[in-house]
Amino acid sequence: MPQTFATPNFFRALWTLAKPYFSDPKERRSAWGLLIVIVILNLAGVALSVWFNFWYNTFYTALQDKDYETFKTQLLYFTVVAFAFIVVAVYKLYLQQMLQIRWRRWLTEHWLNDWLGDKNYYHMQMLGLGTDNPDQRISEDLRLFPAYSLTLTLGLLNAVVTLVSFLSILWTISGPLDFTLAGHAISIPGYMVWAAFFYAAAGTWLTHLIGRPLVKINFDKQKLEADFRFHLVRVREHAEGIAFQHGEAVERAGLGARFAHVFTNFYDLMRKTKQLTWFTSGYGQLALIFPFVVGAPRYFGGAIQLGGLMQIVSAFGEVQQALSYIINAYSEIAEWRAVIDRLTTFRNGLERAQQVAAQSQVAVATDGAALNVATLQLDLPDGKPLMQADGLQLAAGDSLLVQGGSGKGKTTLLRAIAGLWPFGKGRLQRPGDDQSLFLPQKPYLPHGSLRAALSYPRDPAAFSEDDYRAALAALDLGKLESQLDEDAAWDQRLSGGEQQRVQLARALLMKPRWLYLDEATASLDEASEQKALAALREALPQTAILSIGHKPALQAFHTHKRKLEASAPGEPAKLIAAT
Repeated sequence: MPQTFATPNFFRALWTLAKPYFSDPKERRSAWGLLIVIVILNLAGVALSVWFNFWYNTFYTALQDKDYETFKTQLLYFTVVAFAFIVVAVYKLYLQQMLQIRWRRWLTEHWLNDWLGDKNYYHMQMLGLGTDNPDQRISEDLRLFPAYSLTLTLGLLNAVVTLVSFLSILWTISGPLDFTLAGHAISIPGYMVWAAFFYAAAGTWLTHLIGRPLVKINFDKQKLEADFRFHLVRVREHAEGIAFQHGEAVERAGLGARFAHVFTNFYDLMRKTKQLTWFTSGYGQLALIFPFVVGAPRYFGGAIQLGGLMQIVSAFGEVQQALSYIINAYSEIAEWRAVIDRLTTFRNGLERAQQVAAQSQVAVATDGAALNVATLQLDLPDGKPLMQADGLQLAAGDSLLVQGGSGKGKTTLLRAIAGLWPFGKGRLQRPGDDQSLFLPQKPYLPHGSLRAALSYPRDPAAFSEDDYRAALAALDLGKLESQLDEDAAWDQRLSGGEQQRVQLARALLMKPRWLYLDEATASLDEASEQKALAALREALPQTAILSIGHKPALQAFHTHKRKLEASAPGEPAKLIAAT
């Protein structure tokens, strides 16, 4: 749940997210160098503002006294200092954007590495760790985090330095306010400073009171927008299945319901922003006239001239702006808080996935010359036993078919062999990943050229033109030869059977020594399946193959057969010899 931004947890989370970049050995020199230069430029901007404050006094006094020579001199000074102010403003923004994009690049690279490394993306999804829409967190939140962090922290620094710089000026030039109350003479020294403090304190408290719900609203906004976008993509990716089953009304209702949440959230955001804008706009407008009203008694009393009044107004404005920093930036701070909450949630989910994988008692050694499973118990994520696989062996050149009823753990066995399933205990040994290829029931064909889809995840240049053509011809996909370099969404263009044959063609290209098939021919008709299996055996005579499937053609293709079967309903299945 998002919290109010002014909490220790907020600053701890901010530091946890920011520290790695600024302590990275390759980036810290340039990161700190840019940050220091930006801070110096911010301080220079404040110094120029202080100069302008004194300039107001001299300039407006010259106007009041009709001192033309001083007027011309002050215009010349203004031109020079204004040019310096422009240079400082331009390079402050330019260097801040440079640091922002470099920081975002580093964050994106490292978070992608952590997310994709050690199969964490898979474990996070499998474990249901509440990290919805990781694409949005990596693309959008990692864009907003450095932007808001730099803009708002540097803005706070600027406000603090401005406050310190102008407080003494305002205290000195505003002088005391003397008046009589109930027969008592009262004198308030530096009364404009106290006026600025009380004005800003009241405004900040009311702003926070009005705008506090924006933190949660902004947190929910990104989640709901990403969820709506995700389901739009789902409709595009599953267009044929939806069209065949006339599911448009259901999809329309589902998308409409999700957009209704987006609409409601945005309406809440509008309503709360309107309330906040009513107050902040009124606060800002009143701030324009407030120093004139408060400073008028001394001006009309002859204690100060017009230049002094204008300097007081300028100094009061700077102090008031500095003290009102939270008021002016409240909406951005609320969204920044939401961004940090989302990234922290994502990071916690990532660390939890890494922790679960590290604590796994399913040990997979990839230095073996054969597949050897002495004892292996696999559990469900809730700890309930799923299956027991003991004495499973597969030597080079052998082929083994594993069958069993739905939900008995056949695919989970392959996941454990691949090192994807952390739940359970046992030890298995198999050849390394460079010799192994796992083909799931639902093929993954990346968008791009067909050549890249066939060779995935290897470099397409690793195989010759003849290799591609031979692999396609062996699986009756010769019609696709002319489309090898065509970019397309192949998972939508090809039928389910064609997609599985493209995946099998991948095995013909890579020639793994160990091939694991999970219902990899389930979408093929019997004749196509027999031809595909024959092509595999002919092209890969020395390859060990472990298959999961039910179709009759698989029986003749494998020399060994095992079956997962439970001794009683509710009991974990065991791997036994098939009859």
